[in-house]
Amino acid sequence: MNAHELRVLPPVPPLRRHLPFGDAAGTPDRIEVTSRWFERGGRPWMPITGEIHYSRIPRERWSEVLGHARAGGLDSIATYVFWRVHEPEQGRFDWTGNRDLRAFIELAAAHGLDMIVRLGPWGHGEYRYGGFPEWLVERDDLRTRTDDPAYLELVRPLYAQIIAQLKGLTHNEGGPIIGAQVDNELYDQPDHLATLREIAEESGLLVPMWTATGWGGAQVPDTLLPLYSAYSEGFWEDSTVEWPAFAPFHFRYSEVRDDLTVGADLREALDGIATESTEPLEHDDRTPFATCELGGGMHVAYHRRPLVSPEDVANLALAKIGSGSAWQGYYMYAGGMQRTGAQGTEQESHATGYPNDVPQLTYDFHAPIGAHGQIRPHHHYLRRQHLWLREEGHRIATMASTVGGGSADPEELRWAVRSDGRSGYLFATTYQPPKRPIAAQPGVQFTVRFDEGEVTVPAAPIDLPAGVSVAWPLRYPLTADLELRSATAQLLTRIDDLVVLAATDGVPVEIVLGDGTVLDPPAPPGPDCRIDLDGVSLLVLDDASANRLYRLPFAGRDRLILSDAPVHLDNGDLIVRPDTEYAAIAILPAPTALKAEGGRLAADTGDGPWATWTLTAAHAGAIPVPVEPPGSATAPEPRRGGPMDRLSAPTDYTGAATVHIEVPDFGDADRALLRLEWTGDTGRAYIGDTFVSDHFWHGRDWDIDLTPHRDVVARHGVRLELLPWRGATGVWVDPSVRDIEDGIAIRSAAIVRIGSVRLSAATSAVP
Repeated sequence: MNAHELRVLPPVPPLRRHLPFGDAAGTPDRIEVTSRWFERGGRPWMPITGEIHYSRIPRERWSEVLGHARAGGLDSIATYVFWRVHEPEQGRFDWTGNRDLRAFIELAAAHGLDMIVRLGPWGHGEYRYGGFPEWLVERDDLRTRTDDPAYLELVRPLYAQIIAQLKGLTHNEGGPIIGAQVDNELYDQPDHLATLREIAEESGLLVPMWTATGWGGAQVPDTLLPLYSAYSEGFWEDSTVEWPAFAPFHFRYSEVRDDLTVGADLREALDGIATESTEPLEHDDRTPFATCELGGGMHVAYHRRPLVSPEDVANLALAKIGSGSAWQGYYMYAGGMQRTGAQGTEQESHATGYPNDVPQLTYDFHAPIGAHGQIRPHHHYLRRQHLWLREEGHRIATMASTVGGGSADPEELRWAVRSDGRSGYLFATTYQPPKRPIAAQPGVQFTVRFDEGEVTVPAAPIDLPAGVSVAWPLRYPLTADLELRSATAQLLTRIDDLVVLAATDGVPVEIVLGDGTVLDPPAPPGPDCRIDLDGVSLLVLDDASANRLYRLPFAGRDRLILSDAPVHLDNGDLIVRPDTEYAAIAILPAPTALKAEGGRLAADTGDGPWATWTLTAAHAGAIPVPVEPPGSATAPEPRRGGPMDRLSAPTDYTGAATVHIEVPDFGDADRALLRLEWTGDTGRAYIGDTFVSDHFWHGRDWDIDLTPHRDVVARHGVRLELLPWRGATGVWVDPSVRDIEDGIAIRSAAIVRIGSVRLSAATSAVP
């Protein structure tokens, strides 16, 4: 028997009014920062933030991306303001097109999202010179990122320009801006970081939360709140590293916040300071455990091309909640495309002094929302966590985390309890990425002792399968008189008197009430597994259905929506984005009727609590396209470059195989992607004479957005220039895709048509 016991104590009350953050007394919806959590309107609050870069996304797609972010459960967005985007020539500022920061923030607010503005001046973000404009970099009389007076004289007009765009939009003015970050990954200039806040405030920016990136042992002044990161892989590691030493730590439970390795390559390359240890540093207990860069995916560099999975992203994020996180922040949440300016493409590269060559155009990051609006599985996996945090975040934020077990030893069960001393959640995991999996745990049972009794879950030991993470409720209040003592299913959300739980594949569902009654579900977990109790009902979904679940305000009230296709809101209507011709949608409570624009609806005549429709979108779906086998190709000789002498991306495509693809008419599709399943080294895509996409092969399909080029692509098709894979070059790819032959192969090509169907309620009245 794999029995575990833990005594949890009531958390220590937080320190208050000891930090220079928060709104003034009397501010509506006042934000405050304690030593352990955040508060809003006098209630504990757990922010959920995703990084989205307005200047890397076409302006006409902003609303769609922000809609998906809100539907995914985010309550706020963070965005870099890259200096070179807005002041490419000294003294000439540009806030037009997709540079319009103010319009982006106003649109985010219209979607119900708050904003954290990452002011720079230096931003990294895999941007050329960290976003510094060329005219600044060419100055050799400046000590940038310090309090050098000559540098600060250039920062002041930048900050003044940014803050002018924000006028009237801050939280204390009734707007969405709740925080600002100064600089990024600056680890040894605390006085300069403090100066940047002072300059911003002198320019008129007053926000309740001032932040700085705190990882890498950064010296952060008391006037800034340190935020942390956690990645399951890193393109910045060397090609000789099979799995970064920092990664396993993030799949265990620990109150330690720091990661010394993020940005370590830049410190070593640019400043000559090597990180000698991966052991995390002690943190300051006066500030809450807050993150801004939980890996929402991972970028690729030429020399190293990680394959971070949706499961990696979701399990890491849940581990941080179990470890005590009070602010879940993701980087990236939506991908984009690198800009092109007067100096050409604007990615970081060996040519600009960086240790890594990254793609010239593609900045997809395999984020939950892809560079072209693709909705990935981890958008759904994370939404499950966000639904729970929306419902329970005010309680979870105040709960302290106590680690029950789990070291670097993969045989030791990893578990923790997050508790307020009377109730809480039990976390356990058997998940690590497939390159270093850990085994199932047989015969597992836990006993958690509170001040007022104890809870044993499950009643009889169970086997916890490999590759899962769970968060089970302990003593959850169902009504004023009824308690859910425990459940081996995870809380998703609550709507009126309906509590929604999600089963975990391979884990038997056990539900125990406060008096010890064990409930017998009337059906296997799924949309029809409903248990009615006195004053409350429980709905127990299966794993697959939980991944389809949304909670959105539609037709006059919050509703649960089960959808095969991604959905989001726009002006009160439900927008469905199918990539197949048919999709099922179910809603609870059911509106009396729906009408569709851009598709056809057929109602299901079933008599269950859900109203179900089948959506037909004739303009959606994949169209296979023929591709001639690539001809012969010759790879250029490998080159090395940059300050760490890593493999450089090829620039010589004279030996590339050229492939031409005719593109059929994609009709009324809202978006059309050319999706290639291929193997090789690197590729470039052209439509006419325009360079539209590039790809460092790493095991995933290559998506090329055809939508902005509809007319040209109809005449000219797509031209690919492909360089062959050569194993001897030494590029690192994931072990799961490493065993490929040298050369180039295109296994399939298809036009993926993504539809847009607007659903509205024929009447908002609900019986």
